[in-house]
Amino acid sequence: MTLLKFQPIPTTKTTPFNLFNNMFDRSIADLVGHDGLTNYQPAVNVVETENAFYLEFAAPGFNKSEFSARVENDQLIVEGKREVAADQAEKRYTRREFQVASFQRTFKLPKTVNQDAVQAAYENGVLKITLDKKAEAKPLQKTIEIA
Repeated sequence: MTLLKFQPIPTTKTTPFNLFNNMFDRSIADLVGHDGLTNYQPAVNVVETENAFYLEFAAPGFNKSEFSARVENDQLIVEGKREVAADQAEKRYTRREFQVASFQRTFKLPKTVNQDAVQAAYENGVLKITLDKKAEAKPLQKTIEIA
């Protein structure tokens, strides 16, 4: 990983060359600001096994009470709602990179998922959701006795 020195947008002696370099050396969120421009979406891992699907949401900084998950119309809807604390709203930030935002992710569930057996747990900044498969979707394993 390479560390780069932070260079704020120059406020004096702005030349077209400097402005051009600054525009392409930074993300648009750095130029305009994070508020209202970027959408926070936590990264999600989806793992399928013979018996279930496992979803892992990377959502550090949330409390367990700030999540909700529901199954509706063959879709899994996961939400995280977090608001800016009063003491943070009063601060004047020079640069703010911590995401203090809400999110909603929707996943179309396959017909093999047992929608009545959805489980969720939040641990160490990761929201884990388990979607068990229906019995008929699980592979049949039968031992045949040889005579």
